[in-house]
Amino acid sequence: MTTALTTTPATAPAPGKATIGASRGYAWMLLVAGLIGLAASAVLTLDKLRLLENPAYQPSCNINPVISCGSIMRTAQASAFGFPNPLIGLAAFGALAAVGAGLVAGAAHRRWFWLALQSGTLLGLGFVAWLVDQALYEIGALCPYCMVVWAVVITAFWYTTVHNLRTGVLPAPAPLRRLAALRFQWLVPVAAYLVIALLILNRFWYYWSTLL
Repeated sequence: MTTALTTTPATAPAPGKATIGASRGYAWMLLVAGLIGLAASAVLTLDKLRLLENPAYQPSCNINPVISCGSIMRTAQASAFGFPNPLIGLAAFGALAAVGAGLVAGAAHRRWFWLALQSGTLLGLGFVAWLVDQALYEIGALCPYCMVVWAVVITAFWYTTVHNLRTGVLPAPAPLRRLAALRFQWLVPVAAYLVIALLILNRFWYYWSTLL
């Protein structure tokens, strides 16, 4: 991912302009990310329903003692707000895909809309950080579809932040705005993925080492 995913200077609001658009790269990123997150949430929702119908049901992503969706689905953390977490994903990623589709079609929005999107992705990032901590250090298991969701949320948050910095939606000093315009922005989400991968490697090394 390069600056093609960010808003180009041409899409920044001109003086007196009430709405702000987005680059095609960023718009497509939101659409694709939303669809991927929606698909992962749908699979998790279906597996959760099957598990409720049959407590002995084994989800397809029960691969080994570490990669085990069923272990996670049976925990309290899997229903953090009193209902299955994937239902949040269905709503949130459906909305994200809809926003992306609108931007691909050329939609532009007022500043409050972009601030709301920023807040939504920030809340999502916080929830993902909590889920990562719980999966690694409380539950002791991983869910592949959950990890897809983690990656989607991190990507959506980062590029939404870059977009809002470049267009002036988020007030920031000039050096920070210039930083958002750098060519290698993809290094930030990639670094986040690598940190999570290293945490997973360290946490479950007792198992991975038996496979060597």
